[in-house]
Amino acid sequence: MTPITYELIKTCKQTGARLGRVHTPHGSFDTPTFMPVGTLATVKTMSPEELQEMNANIILSNTYHLWLRPGEDIVREAGGLHKFMNWDGAILTDSGGFQVFSLSDMREIKEEGVHFRNHLSGDKLFLSPERAMEIQNALGSDIMMAFDECPPYPASYEYMKSSVERTSRWAERCLEAHQRQHDQGLFGIIQGGEYEDLRKLSAQDLVSLDLPGYAIGGLSVGEPKDVMNRVLDFTAPLMPSNKPRYLMGVGSPDSLIDGAIRGIDMFDCVLPTRIARNGTCMTSNGRLVVRNAKFARDFGPIDENCDCHVCKNYSRAYIRHLIKCNETFGFRLTTYHNLYFLLKLMEQVRTAIAEDRLGDFKEEFFEQYGLNKPDAKNF
Repeated sequence: MTPITYELIKTCKQTGARLGRVHTPHGSFDTPTFMPVGTLATVKTMSPEELQEMNANIILSNTYHLWLRPGEDIVREAGGLHKFMNWDGAILTDSGGFQVFSLSDMREIKEEGVHFRNHLSGDKLFLSPERAMEIQNALGSDIMMAFDECPPYPASYEYMKSSVERTSRWAERCLEAHQRQHDQGLFGIIQGGEYEDLRKLSAQDLVSLDLPGYAIGGLSVGEPKDVMNRVLDFTAPLMPSNKPRYLMGVGSPDSLIDGAIRGIDMFDCVLPTRIARNGTCMTSNGRLVVRNAKFARDFGPIDENCDCHVCKNYSRAYIRHLIKCNETFGFRLTTYHNLYFLLKLMEQVRTAIAEDRLGDFKEEFFEQYGLNKPDAKNF
């Protein structure tokens, strides 16, 4: 039995979006869902208890960063990542590949793996499919990602084809090196940039491995939104209908809705926590920069349509004061609100799918959010 299974509950008649449930060794979660990112075994400024309050049932942690600090051996000695961070819900760990390619300027890609330098110390490091599996097996996440190359955007067809073929070979090596197939599910990552035939090739290669789930990588890396949606249009149907579909690195409200309409089940992004630390909040009426001077005497909530703990108890003026003074509590409040907003949005998306009205919901949300305006400001 695979440790990760997908249960299809309903398909939206209006859009074709999927309402489902993913079962893991540490509980189940409903989809489509957004996964808060806890890079270093913590979602920045949030406690596990607060994440549970806002109904986050799965979070993401980062293999590369935990390998460097504190080291996978320490996490293993602690009893695994769940015990180490006191989180009893599901955890997904990425492979570390994206960080290798995004943080290190000095890297050399070879068939055996990637030689690069530690972005903290400058020390030489090497990461291979086998090593990525070894680290993730030690971390003990419920869902672990295959080691892949995340090519830049744009990339030439020739480079992308070579990269896709290498990623397929690396996925086979990951599966062979995976030592805990009874309690950790390995997801493959479909690459190919904006090239439809390469996405098809990547999907065919990975689906042939019969993994318990699949992700779409190489999007949200600088391409226009219409390119992302076009790639999703021809890539999502290539993925097995009886397994979870994960779109990596996407977290803006419009992209979550657009992705769900195209059959995506799982999303993650640092966006809500990162912008929160700059005083930027997601609201039902669009982006709100609470640190702006015009909110100095605004004693209303961040979002009058939000029922989160922050909006019930704290004013824009107070939160602005905290952030302007660089008080950690201010960052905690904006982070809580942004995560709650996205988790609540996905709950609304699931309800709309159940009621066969996700298309209508999108139109209503985009209108209120201001995304239908020519000068709309997104994140």
